[in-house]
Amino acid sequence: MPILVFIEQREGAVRAVSRETLGEATRLAAAPGEAGSGPVVGVCCAASDPGLAALGETGAAEVLLATHASFAHYEPTGYTRAIVAAVEQVKPAALLFPASAMGRDLAPRVAARLGVGLAADCTALAVEGGRLIATRPVFAGKAQQRVAFTGTPAVASLRPKVFAPVSGGNGGPAKVTPLAFAAPEALKARVREVKATTAGKVDLTEAEIIVSGGRGLQGPEHFDIVESLAAALGATVGASRAVVDAGWRPHGDQVGQTGKTVSPKLYVAVAISGAIQHLAGMSSSRCIVAINKDADAPIFRVADYGIVGDAFEVVPALTEAVRALNAQR
Repeated sequence: MPILVFIEQREGAVRAVSRETLGEATRLAAAPGEAGSGPVVGVCCAASDPGLAALGETGAAEVLLATHASFAHYEPTGYTRAIVAAVEQVKPAALLFPASAMGRDLAPRVAARLGVGLAADCTALAVEGGRLIATRPVFAGKAQQRVAFTGTPAVASLRPKVFAPVSGGNGGPAKVTPLAFAAPEALKARVREVKATTAGKVDLTEAEIIVSGGRGLQGPEHFDIVESLAAALGATVGASRAVVDAGWRPHGDQVGQTGKTVSPKLYVAVAISGAIQHLAGMSSSRCIVAINKDADAPIFRVADYGIVGDAFEVVPALTEAVRALNAQR
């Protein structure tokens, strides 16, 4: 049976999280049993083809393209109808979404329409005994839950930056096929314009390196040391909830349970104590570096490397060391 993957596009370009999801679908398709052993098919909603044939290199054998003028921006009613139509056509064993902002909104809508359950924000998938088993964090990341699916298709969303894309794929372009679906006659809401907060800034959920600052920085005027370190590392700047609530940084910078869940290769926490809500949003990072003057701060419990010291002394010194290394390259 096939595996169906939602291909997310924005402004006419396929997002990296879709290639990650395709990569995991390709690995599952190579596993024996009902949950695998089939082709990987994508489904994309767009105003026009965003270059879907290239997804053959990342595992897609075919991509179903649902086109509509309103799909230039995310439109949940039409997107839901299109994906349900794709499920009815493909009859997949599993339906996978990226757990991006769009995927978090869309996946439960589709699952409800199909009358099946949803395993959200998964950090691992496996095929056991012919069934798909999903692993996902629960209780703010303090425990891992393994779940099986009682209905078909098994619907899951995958946490960004946890799953790696594949290269080579099918060795050729994916077949792009128009998808017939019942487009909504009238929209209850329409996105008229999208304004980016910072031109050229990599979204936190897609960043390879993140440097986040916390309340220990004492004020917004001190965030320059975080920004300087981020610039030296080629990183994106994040923040704790306390910082955002204080108005020091915009909400889009917030990492945590009520902000963004991130899984970068490197996460540097500067003057962040490590409240459970913050840990829930970044504990799956591959390498965590914590800088805090309180040796008993909870952030050190999840850190791979910890520096106990004054951030106003440690961070500038670290920034200079990174710049020196960059100059040697």
